[in-house]
Amino acid sequence: MDKIKVLVVDDESRMRKLIKDFLLKAGYGVLEAADGEEALECFYADKEIALIVLDIMMPKLNGFEVLKEIRETSKVPVIMLTAKSDERDELTGFDLGVDEYISKPFSPKILVARIEAILRRTKGDEKEEALVCGLISLDKQAHRVIAEGREVELSFKEFELLQYFIENKGVALSREKILNSVWNYDYFGDARTIDTHVKKLRSKLSGKAGDQIKTIWGMGYKMEDEA
Repeated sequence: MDKIKVLVVDDESRMRKLIKDFLLKAGYGVLEAADGEEALECFYADKEIALIVLDIMMPKLNGFEVLKEIRETSKVPVIMLTAKSDERDELTGFDLGVDEYISKPFSPKILVARIEAILRRTKGDEKEEALVCGLISLDKQAHRVIAEGREVELSFKEFELLQYFIENKGVALSREKILNSVWNYDYFGDARTIDTHVKKLRSKLSGKAGDQIKTIWGMGYKMEDEA
């Protein structure tokens, strides 16, 4: 069986080697790129890349520029590495469709665990029926969402968030609970990340489908069967 391929993009050779060593040990195939242009060349040349680990600060093209171009044609999961804990950087990445953030310095074991979790959810081969909530249908196996009869393009994290909402429809969910469940317990971001994703999710679902996600003021959100 062919190994699952991960593209590691970082201008620091020591960082690439560190990540590569842990991924190889975990049984993954690893491709490397030292700058943004090389990352895009590698991505377009190999259609079997299952996930990208992408640094932000790089020569030629930075991580945001790379991510923006990739998102024009692909939903491949992207984990961004950042040396900054700048909220603006994180929000920019989420707006462009990043799936996870990891701040340097980080534990390579945690990175591998994040990669495994994302791939497990995107490549799961179990056959499950679509989840339906009001005007929204979510097919986990096909990673497909239909709202009011039209297909909706969602990033990996937006898809996970919507799935969590539907699986807990009718339940008032705090921002902290959503963070712990969708972003995992070791995510150290701000709870405002939730608000950013919900805003984008509502916008993409649009109309009455988007209105099914209700705001619980001072607490969080709740998914309803009706707008």
